[in-house]
Amino acid sequence: MNNKKIKIFLVDDDALFLKSLEIDFVEHGDFDIETYATGELCIENLSHNPDVIILDYHLDGVENSAMNGIETLDRIKAFNPDIPVIILSSQDKIDVAINCMHHKAFDYVMKSETAFHRLQKIISRIFSYKKMEKELKWYMERM
Repeated sequence: MNNKKIKIFLVDDDALFLKSLEIDFVEHGDFDIETYATGELCIENLSHNPDVIILDYHLDGVENSAMNGIETLDRIKAFNPDIPVIILSSQDKIDVAINCMHHKAFDYVMKSETAFHRLQKIISRIFSYKKMEKELKWYMERM
């Protein structure tokens, strides 16, 4: 990423979980973090060009009429289909995870004590893929 900090949007209506996740990222890596309590706020700030968005599945704790995670995911993908979005949820149901993947989420992570470590691994994988894509594009242009 050319020594540029990875910009992560954290979107969750659970203020305590959101702050905890923000602290984990700030303490364990060189990230630029923006936090949002609603999908609407996330969408309003997509022009800040996040590298990754970590998005809660429900998002109705702050405002009952707020967009849920899937609606927010669809709006993010309409804005820029290349932004990787990782869905976070307390739902331990395979159909929820499958639904997220159908809406083009990069991955699905259960909220737990190990969520931060899983997120770190997924973000590393995202940037490994991006690096490989860049190298492949460079190689193909020279053939």
